[in-house]
Amino acid sequence: MASPTPSPHFDHVRYWVFDLDNTLYSADLGLFDLIDVKMGRYISELLGVDAGDARIIQKRYFRDHGTTLAGLMHHHGIDPHDFLEFVHDIDMAALDPRPDLARQIADLPGEKYIFTNADATYAAKVLERLGLSALFSGIHDIHATRYQPKPEDHAYDSLIETLDIDPRQSLFFEDMARNLLPAKKRGMATVWIDNGSELGDHGHDPEHIDLHIKDLSQALATITASLNQDKRASEPQNKRTAIL
Repeated sequence: MASPTPSPHFDHVRYWVFDLDNTLYSADLGLFDLIDVKMGRYISELLGVDAGDARIIQKRYFRDHGTTLAGLMHHHGIDPHDFLEFVHDIDMAALDPRPDLARQIADLPGEKYIFTNADATYAAKVLERLGLSALFSGIHDIHATRYQPKPEDHAYDSLIETLDIDPRQSLFFEDMARNLLPAKKRGMATVWIDNGSELGDHGHDPEHIDLHIKDLSQALATITASLNQDKRASEPQNKRTAIL
């Protein structure tokens, strides 16, 4: 179980960037397991191998290239649109609206964005199922990164440039620890949602994680408490300034 790291200050944050899968919902729901099955089937049919060999190839590509898609494009030149449409055609019945989470995200001051290795069409469906669609100003997806997924440097540079955000005023929530290092290098605050995602602790380094916590709702509660504390701490000084 994750032990929350000492809470840093978050009053500088104006851009709140969220990963999608296994971050906005719990990995325990098994939604990504359904995608996992579809990826294995795709590889099996593409390469003419059995399910066991397909899984070995899939996991090797995921580990070595950041996503299975990136590995398939690199080694086999597949069409990413066909792959994404196939693997994201899944039953989303496990996802229910999360009004409490919606309120927590809405309370954050500033703009909110999705940064995902999936595509925007799938991301929009997930957000709709969770009741979070209206909260986000944009989705930076795998097409926008030119199929260079997190943790590739280009993915983060394209996020910053396309959405015109200041990384020094940004915070990134992510369930994959390895995806936080490039964000931290660019000046972002980082939160690791350590909720049991596959290879979630791969590349973990406390030096590039500002807040290590078990789930997103808990993280948002910690951040909101920190923001409120900072606001209260500044009030007496503001009042004195006004009097002077």
